[in-house]
Amino acid sequence: MGWSGIKNGSLMKLAEADFDIFVTVDRNLSYQQNLPKYDIALIVLRDLSNRYQDLAPFAPQVLDSLADAKPGSAVVVKLNR
Repeated sequence: MGWSGIKNGSLMKLAEADFDIFVTVDRNLSYQQNLPKYDIALIVLRDLSNRYQDLAPFAPQVLDSLADAKPGSAVVVKLNR
């Protein structure tokens, strides 16, 4: 999307314009932002690594969490190994 270097608040604003759900590995984002002011749900992935190769096998868990994701709130998905 060409959004590298965009700060969290601006990133949330950009994301809510085009997406319903924002998936991130940034554990602090949900604490640093006032989520209810954004019309987008946040899914936070928690794992020991944030490398794509390590996270990709857990796509089914992420897909299952979509039903719980509501705009203005965060769902934390702890990836179990």
